[in-house]
Amino acid sequence: MPAFILVLTSAVGLVVGSPGAGPADAASPCTGRPARTIGFATGELRVYRSRSYACVLAVAKKPGRRRQMSVQLQARGGAPVTDSGKYTKQAGPVTVHALNRCVRAAGSIEGKTASTGWILC
Repeated sequence: MPAFILVLTSAVGLVVGSPGAGPADAASPCTGRPARTIGFATGELRVYRSRSYACVLAVAKKPGRRRQMSVQLQARGGAPVTDSGKYTKQAGPVTVHALNRCVRAAGSIEGKTASTGWILC
């Protein structure tokens, strides 16, 4: 009988969840892990890295109204990839193949910019 109670309470604990369990973090449109975040006056430049790829976003501090935004990502030895336009929340994501290559990123929101040198080498 005690073994049955132990199994039952364990099963209930799995279904209910642990008391420390919280809501999941908001999902990013970029895959991989966050590698660098650079804040600037009107937003943030967020760089992510997976095994073979790098991805970047320019995210507005105060989303809502449409405004000019752009983001650019370049792998060393490759051409830069850009996303530019009038957006409400973010420019990007922009992804490049970056296996064993450094990358550099730049972002702009309403004329305020942020950029990196060669990173993730």
